[in-house]
Amino acid sequence: MGYTALYRKFRPTKFSEIVGQEHIKRTLKNQLISDRVGHAYLFNGGRGTGKTTTAKILARAVNCLNLKDGEPCNECEICKGALDGSLTDIIEMDAASNNSVEDVRSIREAVNFLPTKAKYRVYIIDEVHMLSTGAFNALLKTLEEPPEHVKFILATTEPQKLPATILSRCQRFDFKRISNEDIVKDLEYVCKESEIKITKEALNLIAVLAEGGMRDALSILERCNQENTSEIDEDKVKELVGIPKTIFINNIVNAIVDSNVDASLQALQEVIDDGKDINNLVWEIIKYIKDVLLYKSTKKTEMYNDEEIEKIKLISEKISKQELIELICNLSEIENNMRLSTQKLIILQTGLIKLCNRQLWENSTDNSNNNINNNTQNSDLERRVTKIENFLRAGNFEKVQNSEKKESNLNNKKNELKNNVELKPKYKGKTQDYWPKIVDDFRKQGKMFMYMNLEGTVARELNDMTLEIEFPKGFNETAKKYLSMPDVKQDLKDTIHLACGKEMQIKFVDTKQEIQSEENEFERFIGNNDLPFNII
Repeated sequence: MGYTALYRKFRPTKFSEIVGQEHIKRTLKNQLISDRVGHAYLFNGGRGTGKTTTAKILARAVNCLNLKDGEPCNECEICKGALDGSLTDIIEMDAASNNSVEDVRSIREAVNFLPTKAKYRVYIIDEVHMLSTGAFNALLKTLEEPPEHVKFILATTEPQKLPATILSRCQRFDFKRISNEDIVKDLEYVCKESEIKITKEALNLIAVLAEGGMRDALSILERCNQENTSEIDEDKVKELVGIPKTIFINNIVNAIVDSNVDASLQALQEVIDDGKDINNLVWEIIKYIKDVLLYKSTKKTEMYNDEEIEKIKLISEKISKQELIELICNLSEIENNMRLSTQKLIILQTGLIKLCNRQLWENSTDNSNNNINNNTQNSDLERRVTKIENFLRAGNFEKVQNSEKKESNLNNKKNELKNNVELKPKYKGKTQDYWPKIVDDFRKQGKMFMYMNLEGTVARELNDMTLEIEFPKGFNETAKKYLSMPDVKQDLKDTIHLACGKEMQIKFVDTKQEIQSEENEFERFIGNNDLPFNII
C-alpha cells in the first residue's frame, strides 16, 4: 500500500472526531436523530476547516443502517461502501473542473434514478462557487425541488460569489476558524499515533502558521517530519516554512524604530544571504510589528519564547501605538509596490531607508525623559494649531473684534439645529464630542483596520449634513484607498447615522499638509495688519 498523507490518514469518520465546529456538529446530529434532514446544505468556511469532511460524514449518516446518536456506525454495508469508494449513491463532484452547463445537466438527468443500495442519492459539490452562470441556472430548479431520494451538499470558501437564488434554497452552515488550542490538541494526538517527536513550542508555531486550518497544520507537520530528525523543534519549523529567524526581524524593526539606516540594510542583507524570500520577509516584518502593537496594548503575544518577548517589550517602550499603526500601513504600501515591480529588492531597500528617515516624532532619543518632553512639545504644537484653525474659521480677518459675537451666533444656530432633530441619537452632543468613542467601538467590534486608520483623527460637523474627519498626522495612501472603498465608507456612514441620529456626508481632510500653509497665511495676515500677536 502506498504512502498516505497525514491529513487523509487522520481524516475524521464521525462528527465527534471533527476538530472544533461544535455548533455545526450539534445541529446536524439533532437533525439526524429527529429525522429532519434538509434536502440542500451549503457549507461555507476557510480552507481546511472541515467542510468536505463534514459533508462526507453527513452523506454516510443519512444512509447509515445503524445510526447511533446521530453518528454513522461505519460498520454497516452502506458505511463501508462509502468509506472505500465503492458506493455509487454518494457522488462527489469538483466544481472547479466540472463547471459547465453539461456537467450540471448530467446531474439533472441522474437524479431521476433511484439509489442502487442506499436510501438517498447524495451529491457533494465542492468549490461550488466555480460553477458558471449557466450551470447555476441549470441547477436552480433541481436544487429547489429535488426528488425525495436526493440530497445536495454544497461546499465553498467564497459564498459571496453564489447567486442569491442558490443561497436561499440551502441551509447555510458557516465553519469557523479552528482555535490554536484545538489544533495543538489534535496535533499532539497525531504525533502520538505516528510516533513523531516534537516540542511544545513547535506545535504552537505550527498552529499559528496554519491560520485556523487543520489540514494546513497537518501538512506543515508532515513536511517537518520528512527531515528524519530526532525531534522537531521551533527552529526546524521556521527553516522549512521559510520564516526568517526572529533575531533578523527584530534587528530590522529595531533599526527602523531607532532611525538607523545602516543597521536596517545590514539586517536585510543577512536575511537575503540566508536565502529567505523577501516577499515573505515583508509579511513577517508587518506581523512582528503587529505583535509589538498587540503586546503594547494587552501585554500578551503568541509563538515567542521569553527572550524574544523581552526584545518585543524593549521595542514597545520606544514607540507609540499610533506610530506602530503608521509603520504597518507604510510597510503594506511597500509590499504592494513590490508586487508591481520587477526590482523587488530595490523597492524594499528604498522603503527601509524612507522609514528610517521618517519624521513621525521630533528629537527621538533613547532617554525616557526626553520622550516625555517630546510628547509635551507635540501637545503644545497641537494646541497652537487648534487656535490657528479656530481663528481662520472665523472667516473675517478685518473685524477680529466681532469674532466672539459671531461665535455666539454660530452656537445659537447649532442649538436651534440640535433642537429640531427628530431622530433619537445614540449619543448626546455633537459628533466631534463623542467621535473617540465611535472610533473605539470599531476596535471592540473587531473592525481593527477601520480602527487603525481612524485612531487619532478629529471629527468636526461643518454643518447639519456634513462631517469632516481630519487626519492631524497625515492621510497616507493606504488609509485613503481603504476608507474610499464603497462598502467601508457606507459602514462608516451607517455608524455615524446610528450615533448622531441623522444622515451625514463624510469629508476626509489631511490637516497635516494644511497646517504649514495656514500658519504662513496667518503670519502674513498678522504682518500686514500690524496686530499685537506673538508668533511662536
